[in-house]
Amino acid sequence: MNLRIGACGALLATLPLLGCGPAPSPDPWLGPLTAIPVPGGAGGQFPHIAGGDPLPTVLSWLATGPGGTVALQQATWRDGAWSQPGTVASGADWFVNWADFPSVVPVSASHWLAHWLQQRPGNVYSYDVQIAVSTDGGRHWSPAGPPHADGTPTEHGFVSIFADSGRGRVVWLDGRHTGGGLDHAHAAGAGSMTLRGALLGPDGRVAGADAEIDARTCDCCQTDAAITADGPVVVYRDRGADEVRDIALVRLEHGQWSAPVIVHADGWHIDACPVNGPAVAARGRSVVVAWFTAPDRPRVRVAFSEDAGRTFSAPLEIGAGDALGRVDVVLLEDGRAVVSWLRQGASGAEILAQPVDRTATRGDSVVVAGTSAQRASGFPQMALADGGLLFAWTEAGAQPRLHTAYATLR
Repeated sequence: MNLRIGACGALLATLPLLGCGPAPSPDPWLGPLTAIPVPGGAGGQFPHIAGGDPLPTVLSWLATGPGGTVALQQATWRDGAWSQPGTVASGADWFVNWADFPSVVPVSASHWLAHWLQQRPGNVYSYDVQIAVSTDGGRHWSPAGPPHADGTPTEHGFVSIFADSGRGRVVWLDGRHTGGGLDHAHAAGAGSMTLRGALLGPDGRVAGADAEIDARTCDCCQTDAAITADGPVVVYRDRGADEVRDIALVRLEHGQWSAPVIVHADGWHIDACPVNGPAVAARGRSVVVAWFTAPDRPRVRVAFSEDAGRTFSAPLEIGAGDALGRVDVVLLEDGRAVVSWLRQGASGAEILAQPVDRTATRGDSVVVAGTSAQRASGFPQMALADGGLLFAWTEAGAQPRLHTAYATLR
């Protein structure tokens, strides 16, 4: 059953006005959604949410400025509202992409890390990851430079930043072996996109050297990370020699990355990147991964692990046929996962959310908001906060607008 969150006619264009009463849910796993204004949300796009209990919950996004500049902005969730936004950095030479968006991530209450992509001259698909660090909870920022030192005019992006024993770590897709090229057309005889990672020091700079984690990955699907009782895990879209591009997971234990584990052998053979990465969440040794695949028709799937990502259950189908992907996932204390994804509806694309547990017991899917299937709508975000769920997404248009909403879990 699909449930719309309100009866207002404007719902599918944006979240309903606060004065319009949301419809009651026949399956009360989620309370009514409330629009949460984002200061400076006009012109904002491509949100990212990070942190959460016990860390601050931080929303970051891109804002356009005069003269072709863009700025990475951030706000903190406090007492059911967003703080006034702060600017991490800005520039006129950034690589701005609907699928490869910046982030601000708290590693501790005071130690925060941020990243964005800076263009290299001469080739639109040559850009570097730039890291900045804050030691006062996001009030002030210092540039730390890229986590990679290869210096090649190639792609570096699709970054995940996460905490590892109180320090920051970063993983990214790295094109140093690809020889560059437009639109991911690698130079003749060049190698593959790789997954690399690095430990960052207190100043945000690489402590030691970056390391290759996987020597052949899909070129432009997002990575994601979570922390288990056994250490961090990272998920990404792998790329086999036969162009099968299924979801893989690696674990970091005692400073060493494991060999990749395929979450499920979907057997999706595709000769191009689908630009549709996985999402992961963890509690203790429980791990859940959600992803998009299309070996026969479009599908959104979720799989559970009880051994910190070493093995996974058979996948459960969340959506199929009209699924567009762009997934996110959270793991609740009671063992349920909530998956969000995009679906092509009769009157446009919709952001849906649905709870499911490892026994395949499900709650009703809820339509969080109407959106657009176009690239400019980006990748919706979902996070746990104060006993409920936060959602963030971009309303595409000539003047994009950032939206967020909150609902309590029941």
